[in-house]
Amino acid sequence: MKTFATFMTAAALTAGAALAQNPMVGGAAMFADRTIVENAVNSADHETLVAAVQTAGLVDTLNSEGPFTVFAPTDAAFDRISDASLNALMQPQARAQLQQILTCHVVAAEAMSGAIAGMIADDGGVHAVPTVGGCTLQASMRGGNIILTDENGREATVTIADVDQSNGVIHVIDRVLLPAQ
Repeated sequence: MKTFATFMTAAALTAGAALAQNPMVGGAAMFADRTIVENAVNSADHETLVAAVQTAGLVDTLNSEGPFTVFAPTDAAFDRISDASLNALMQPQARAQLQQILTCHVVAAEAMSGAIAGMIADDGGVHAVPTVGGCTLQASMRGGNIILTDENGREATVTIADVDQSNGVIHVIDRVLLPAQ
């Protein structure tokens, strides 16, 4: 069974191609020489994520060397959570819970979409993705898109892949993933 770490070399080779064609995210250019946080703060589609990362005290981590793969939920993904629940998560007493939710979107390796698709194919259609937050996501393909399923059966689709960063890669997703409940 291959892991994200196995594909780091392939991901690094793929990153060179992404550098020339890094996608726009949230109306902003994403620069491969900036960190995950430095780019995310410019995306109009990730204001809630940025606020949550700040509240959770994860800015320094996601500005560090990495490498990281971040599955970044959009504001629309956070809008699927009730205002009351989201407001509760943003309170100081919920910091540990917010940290776990956010780190369940982070992998401690850099994996471009081609590498992820390869792992899915090599594993017979579903690849287990262990996250920094202790969650295990299941990656699969549907209609040419990478689908991530959390431990509760919630699915997120990668809507923008391969946003190269100086310390990893961002894949934009359309749903917030949660640890087992």
